[in-house]
Parts: sequence; C-alpha cells; structure tokens
Amino acid sequence: MTKPVFVIVVNYRTPSLAVACLRSVAAQRDALRGGKIILVDNRSEDDSLAIVARAIEDGGMQAWAELLPLPRNGGFAYGNNAGVRRARALCPDLAAVVLLNPDAIADPGCIGALIATLESRADIGIVGGAISSAEGMLERAAHRWPSPLGELEGAAQMGLLSCALRAHVVSPEPPLEATPCDWVSGACLAIRREVLDAVGELDEGYFLYFEEVDFCRRARQVGWICAYVPEARVVHLEGAATGIRAARRRRPAYWYASRRRFFVKCYGFSGLIAGDVLWAIGRASLTLRRALRLGGSAGRRYEPSHYALDLLGGDLLALLRGELRGIPRLTSHA
Repeated sequence: MTKPVFVIVVNYRTPSLAVACLRSVAAQRDALRGGKIILVDNRSEDDSLAIVARAIEDGGMQAWAELLPLPRNGGFAYGNNAGVRRARALCPDLAAVVLLNPDAIADPGCIGALIATLESRADIGIVGGAISSAEGMLERAAHRWPSPLGELEGAAQMGLLSCALRAHVVSPEPPLEATPCDWVSGACLAIRREVLDAVGELDEGYFLYFEEVDFCRRARQVGWICAYVPEARVVHLEGAATGIRAARRRRPAYWYASRRRFFVKCYGFSGLIAGDVLWAIGRASLTLRRALRLGGSAGRRYEPSHYALDLLGGDLLALLRGELRGIPRLTSHA
C-alpha cells in the first residue's frame, strides 16, 4: 500500500485544538505518502476559518493541508463524508483515509502504525489506535457491539454481573497487543479505500456519536475486520467541543437520539425496548445498592444529570411520535 493517505479532521468551534491536531500530523507528514490533511469546518461561525487558515500559511503547509468550509453544521458523519469526498476527488485511487478528531493529538508514528496495520493483513479494513487522556490515563478503545445485555451490564455496574456478561461488556480493558475487535473510536481510525467502496459513507442520520459503531458493523457485514493497534496512540481531550464528559452535566439530546437509531437499526423496535428495560433493571439495582451503601459509587460524579429521564423518556416519546419509523435495518448476521 504505497498510494496516498488522507487525514480528515472535522472542526466545530475548536480552532485552537484543531490547529494543535494539524501540527501533530504535520510532524509525521511522510506517513501521508503524498496525501493531504483536509480540515473540514462545520460552519463554526466563529474565528475558526481565520485561525486555521493562518496556521496553515504560517506553517508553510499549503501544499499538503487544506481547509474545507461547509455550509452548515450537519454533524460528525456529515463533515467526515464531505472530507472523504474531497480526498477521493483529489486522488480517486487513494490508499486510505484517517478520521481524526480535532481534540486529538497524534503521537509520533501514529499514522504510520495505523497504515502498517492495514498493510499487514488483506482482510483488515478498519483500524483504530490507543487513546489516552490528557493526564496520560489509557482509555478503553477496543470495543464490542452495544446490545441489550450490554445495557444491563453497563447500567448495573456490578462486578459479579459483569463477569457473567463479560462477552457483552461494550468497552473492556484495553488490550496490550494488536487485536481484532468489533469497533474502534471515531476519534482516531483509518479506513481502507476498498471499505469505502464496499460500505459507502457514514450514516448522516447520526448527528454525533454511534456513527463509527454503525460504520464498523456495516463493514463487518461485508467481510472486513476491524482491529485495534496500541502502537498508534493519540491523546484525546474527549468532549472538548461538546462538553459531554463534564461532571454532572446533562447529556445532549443527540447522544440519546444516536443510541436509539443504532439500536433500532441493529435490533429493531423490540431490541430498543429490551435494551431500555434491561438498562432500567440495571439502573434500579445500582440505585438500590447506592442507597444501602453497598457500593456502586465509582464514577458517580461523572454521570450525566437526568440520565434515566432523558434515556427512557426520550425513547418513549420518540416511539410515540413515530420518529423511529423508516430507519433502515442492518442485517442480523454481523
């Protein structure tokens, strides 16, 4: 795989972070093999365009980095799709694209390690790297499919139950070696061109979150493997643009809408209802244990406020309003 590699970064009102991301890729430009960084701006309507354009000019990056302003903020999938289309227009025979969040800093060698993993096996179509926090803590980045039983395990936060349902734990401890997995974080993932040919674009029905899970599942359905490689590392300031990790902050409505869309696509209405029922059972168990001081307090300060109301109430309203009709189903053999 000696053809060009393109890096797509989608910015929305985080120009300083986007510039830092751009510079981290600039330090490993040789890994692009003549490709470009395309920094997409989702109509930030702030000073993002001026700041990024100035950084490209001041850094002498004009030959291999370009700014792509879009007419609206259509979300993560919308911005990345536009960036990928631009990359393929510049080089129809490109080797791969790397999707990189603007709040992610690529460590030296990250891009090269991602592409080397794609080259190592002809059946690997998507690869993601290790993700660490700004404090250096390794995040969980090699995931399993979300599922109704996974909702029970995640909501209950009970050690014995997690052991019994370990095959359904969505985000297990990060592996120390390269390994296949179901999906990797959209903060940093490389996609082989042949996967884009087979799968198509990211689903723009997701505004933000779950779109990479959906894409990896669709790729699996047509025979491609997703892999995690710890040698490719990024520092991810997760939620810098959305604030989703802020302590006790209410989670944005689009996160719940994305979860609903994924469950309906994968499991149908009955699967969404099953997931909600099992989540509610797990949550009730957690609440009872907390009330009786029998544990379950780890991570409590980072839970979103109004969590149960927004998740269960939002799903019920969406069902009653008919908002989930017409969502295409993914085939069941993934």
